[in-house]
Amino acid sequence: MSVGETPLTIVGNLTDDPELRFTPSGAAMAKFSVASTPRSYDKTAGQWQDGTAMFLRCTAWRDLAQHVAESLTKGMRVVVTGRLRQHNWQTDQGENRSMLALEVDDIGPSLRFATAKVNRIQRNGTTPTPAVDAWNSPAPAGTTPAAGGWGTPSSGDEPPF
Repeated sequence: MSVGETPLTIVGNLTDDPELRFTPSGAAMAKFSVASTPRSYDKTAGQWQDGTAMFLRCTAWRDLAQHVAESLTKGMRVVVTGRLRQHNWQTDQGENRSMLALEVDDIGPSLRFATAKVNRIQRNGTTPTPAVDAWNSPAPAGTTPAAGGWGTPSSGDEPPF
C-alpha cells in the first residue's frame, strides 16, 4: 500500500452475484457491490432499528477476481478489505460526476453466522492433494491420555505443544 492511500474494511452482504470480466490483455476483473446496514437497539421501543444502508462498489483483479466469482454469491455476508478510490468523470452533457469505490485486496465470507470450507489453490492454479491433518486423524496406539500420555507412554500428561 502506498503512502496516502485510504485502507478500508467493510462487512456486509453482496447485492448480486459477482460479475467476472476480462480485460483485452486477459486480466480477470470481478465487479460487485456490498451493502452494509448499521443496526442499533432502541431501548424505548424495545427493538432493533436499521440505519441507512451504504452500498459500495468493489473491484477485484486477477486470481482474486476468479476466486470471488467462483466462491461468492448474492446475499452472502462478506468481509472485504481494500483501498478506497475516487473515480471522476464527465457526462456527455458536461456534468462532473464522482464516485467512491473499493479496490479489493482481500475478501472472504463472514463466519459470524455461517461456516465455510476453504480449498487452497496453488500458484499454478491446481488444487493440492490433501495432506494428513494431525488434528482430524486418529491418534497412534499408545499416544492417548488414557494410554499414559499424549506423545509417548513416558511423556506424562503433557500435550505435544
